[in-house]
Formats: sequence, structure tokens, C-alpha cells
Amino acid sequence: MDLELLVGIFPQVLLDGIILGFMYALIALGYTMVYGVLEFI
Repeated sequence: MDLELLVGIFPQVLLDGIILGFMYALIALGYTMVYGVLEFI
């Protein structure tokens, strides 16, 4: 793999990872809020 190609792809991969992490965090936060309100799962 070329270094130029890697440097070109890296920011997109990083951004995708950050977005995926936020989505997982929002799902976890949703489960936490539901558990806090209903107190059962």
C-alpha cells in the first residue's frame, strides 16, 4: 500500500470510527436512561 494512499484514507477512517463510537455511545445512553426510568431489563 502506498504511503500517499494511506495518508488519504486515514482521515476518513478516523472520522468513520468517531461517528461509529458516538452511535454506540448514544445507544448505550438510551439503554441507561430506559433502565433508570423503568428499573428493569
